[in-house]
Amino acid sequence: MKLRLAISLLGLWLWAAPAFAQGCAMCYSTARAASKDGQRALNRAILVLLAPPLGVMTAGIGLAYRYGKKRDGQQL
Repeated sequence: MKLRLAISLLGLWLWAAPAFAQGCAMCYSTARAASKDGQRALNRAILVLLAPPLGVMTAGIGLAYRYGKKRDGQQL
């Protein structure tokens, strides 16, 4: 079981590895050259853009868990 989990995590990491290289040099240098207020605004914008997908995924997982518990309760 531990081997299967380790292989799965390694596969997931290798599958997501290209996402770590998405920071292009031009974007990085432009963000680095911005003022402190501009950098703070970029950080806030990233968090604002991250919130809706994170909320939808959390709600979806919660609903799936709730549905599974309800379904399992009906089978008994």
